[in-house]
Amino acid sequence: MADTQQALVKRIGYEAERINSYELIARTGNELAPFTAGSHVDLHLPNDLIRSYSLVNDQRERHRYVIAVNKDAESRGGSSFVHDTVRVGDVMTISMPRNNFALHEEAENSVLIAGGIGITPLLSMIRRLQALERRWELFYATRTRAAAAFLDELGSYRSRVHLDFDDERSGRVFDLPAIVRNAPAHAHLYCCGPVPMLAAFEAATAGRPANHVHVEYFKAREAPATDGGFEVKLARSNRTIAVEAGKTILDALLDAGIAANYACTEGVCGTCETRVLEGIPDHRDQFLSEEERAANKSVMICCSGARSRTLVLDL
Repeated sequence: MADTQQALVKRIGYEAERINSYELIARTGNELAPFTAGSHVDLHLPNDLIRSYSLVNDQRERHRYVIAVNKDAESRGGSSFVHDTVRVGDVMTISMPRNNFALHEEAENSVLIAGGIGITPLLSMIRRLQALERRWELFYATRTRAAAAFLDELGSYRSRVHLDFDDERSGRVFDLPAIVRNAPAHAHLYCCGPVPMLAAFEAATAGRPANHVHVEYFKAREAPATDGGFEVKLARSNRTIAVEAGKTILDALLDAGIAANYACTEGVCGTCETRVLEGIPDHRDQFLSEEERAANKSVMICCSGARSRTLVLDL
């Protein structure tokens, strides 16, 4: 696959309860493809799953990628597989880095808000902001101190890092609206964490300029569209595929032997974005903006459906 590369697992580290880091180097010993802060790579796992993980290391490093994987209690087979089976010396197929959560390096102030494993893309941003000598603050919330990853490194930044643990609040709540309210008016705000945190962040930042507010979802916010009852016409391959009840567009295409790009299967990573030539999608993703959804120029086929009887796709 032209858009993938082979990487060797050089080191596995313990970062927190249920969180391991994985250092990946090029199998050939050459440099890896460049990336920017906020980027992720897709791991093509031997159990045929593809999962996206943020790069946590400094973007200036070309000799390695570092990811961190939380062994999710509700894992659909990705994080559990990585924790249980991946070992030092294994060769992994990984995608080239992609960035759906880019850092705006020109910003005078950056406010970073992380929940749990959501610290991973923000840690890469911190490294970049430090290198650029920009002003930044991090607000990092987890269930317990033991569940918080990378505390040793974050501790070196002292006053810029504000830690919040559920079991140490004595009845207080993580006051995300206050964090947003107290942020400088011109600051860029970034949030990555569980869906409830992201929903609260989007509500709290509703009055701020949209281009200063940035979120990254790790999980779906909406159920996938599986009502079926429509067809997709593939303009380039001149085929028509029926999407039956209980299936997503991606399911129907794969069942029909159609090669389609995908990774997260939750409408989060953007890998399966496909151009719409005709028809009206039923958008269920967290990747497209409201403006992009309204334009109906593309659709995430892993989770979205159709509001029209037919969708014509550029496939």
